[in-house]
Amino acid sequence: MTSTSTPTPRTTLFPLDDPAAEELAPRPPARRTTRRRMRAAGLGTAMLMALTACAGDAASGDGGDGGDSPSSITVNGADGTISENWNPFSPTALQPTLGVIYESLYWYNLADDVEPQHMLATGHSWNEEGTELTVTLREGVTWSDGEPFTADDVAYTFNRIQETPALNTSGLSASGETVDEHTVLLSFPDTSFMQEAAVLGNQAIVPEHIWSEVEDPVAYINQDPVGTGAFMLREFTDQSFVLEANPDYWSEDGPHLDEVRYVGLEDADAAAAALTAGEIDWMSTFLPGMEDLLATHEQLSWVNTPALTTSVFTCSSEELGCEGPQTDPAVRQAIYWAMDREQLNNLAGAGYGGTASPTLLLPDRDGDWISDDDMQEVPQAPEADQAAEILEEAGWEIGDDGIRVKDGERLSMTIQTVSGWSDYITINDTLAQQLAEVGIELRSTQVAWNEWNDNQIQGQFQLSLDSIGLGASSNPYFTYDPRYVSHNSAPVGEAALGQNIARYENEAVDEAVLAASQTEDPVEQAEQFAIVQEQIVEDMPYIPIYINSTLTQFNNTRATGWPSNEDPYAFAAAWKAWDNGIVLQTIEPSE
Repeated sequence: MTSTSTPTPRTTLFPLDDPAAEELAPRPPARRTTRRRMRAAGLGTAMLMALTACAGDAASGDGGDGGDSPSSITVNGADGTISENWNPFSPTALQPTLGVIYESLYWYNLADDVEPQHMLATGHSWNEEGTELTVTLREGVTWSDGEPFTADDVAYTFNRIQETPALNTSGLSASGETVDEHTVLLSFPDTSFMQEAAVLGNQAIVPEHIWSEVEDPVAYINQDPVGTGAFMLREFTDQSFVLEANPDYWSEDGPHLDEVRYVGLEDADAAAAALTAGEIDWMSTFLPGMEDLLATHEQLSWVNTPALTTSVFTCSSEELGCEGPQTDPAVRQAIYWAMDREQLNNLAGAGYGGTASPTLLLPDRDGDWISDDDMQEVPQAPEADQAAEILEEAGWEIGDDGIRVKDGERLSMTIQTVSGWSDYITINDTLAQQLAEVGIELRSTQVAWNEWNDNQIQGQFQLSLDSIGLGASSNPYFTYDPRYVSHNSAPVGEAALGQNIARYENEAVDEAVLAASQTEDPVEQAEQFAIVQEQIVEDMPYIPIYINSTLTQFNNTRATGWPSNEDPYAFAAAWKAWDNGIVLQTIEPSE
């Protein structure tokens, strides 16, 4: 998605065998010990060097599973200072929270066309009405504090979400009831077949014996996370943290590494330097000139998995408190037509980006769901005459300084992105020049990630550069429901935790998405999604630019078995929730 970055959706269980498992160094005792809190002051580069030195010398190849040293890799896990948050209900939880420490019932591999994989569940079935989902749970699973995982935990997780609306960021309506120790019944107030992927594959299960004691699960940062995942938290500072393998993990096929170290790097330059110095083993960072940069480092490899649509998010609803010209759909349409996307891709994306669709679906993967051929792809060259005509018809006239004016309001807006996200900064700066050609002034600002994210959630922005993430499954419902349905939004100043950051409201869209959610018939679903597409392409609350490249780099000195385009057993990005757990279970120490 970005330059150094973090955020911002995956049959046979564990496709790789584990011949090296018994060769690993002895693991820690079965019960998790209290983790160490490391002194933060004075760390930074020195900490990174110390951590990677412990992990082995990349140049020499030392640090595999041979010898007495623990097998370990280092991951670029954040931009700069790390804010601790292991709350699996929180939208700002740290990278490994979902998939590495906490697990879901199933895992959906959105990088490949395969069936969902069993995780904490071994089976499920619906009743005929689509209002009851019976889930059979895996036996022999324990939490990392040694307590048994049971159906009570699953029922508790979904009931706590229903009792705490602020936790319900994906609009789940399931409530749980324990049938027996390893069977849970999830009930829905309405026909809810479409919630299956979100319930089974996109919700972390938490231990009832821990979370029932938490008074405020929204603000809780969960400093001692107890999960069922393959790794457990051992150490944390605001510049790095360490996870260690869970010795009681339920799978016999992994993990193969003893520990994973995460560090925070300030920007792309710092990431490039750390990667080529052999200090980072896994990161997803846009590196300008990457192929030339890596050409002389044989131990490094990379993969490009375009999947996230980089878009201009607009605060679109005047009724919900948004202020600025972008609340006029004509302005949003004009931005859409005035963009030179080929130039943006070449300058900011080094040409690695793919062609987006105005429907926000992925043309290559989702083409059959796009109802109109004219909506398959966005224009690559600017159509300035069309943009100007749209603005003039809406009453925006050229002012004395070349910027358009309507009723005394200048057509001037601010667009935000995150400091250090060099590709997104380039997009905003270039877009400002392109839009000036049609009389639109764009002011680019850069803020810290926390501020950028909070601005979006609270609606305190006019335009924001972000990307459309992957949903719980590839069904268009998981693109349209969170971002376009009105109940997932909120007035400006209140948290839109349901991901409708644009504050978009459209009754026809609400009705069509609801209708699609209540049928398993793909033909009926497609008819409803066609209604959605017609509306959102006209209103354009999210203005697509291109499908971002998602470049991921690997160091093969300390670990092998990374996902690739030839073997997409998981989405490769280090920041990808759920998939990062699969990758860390699958990779093996280098010989």
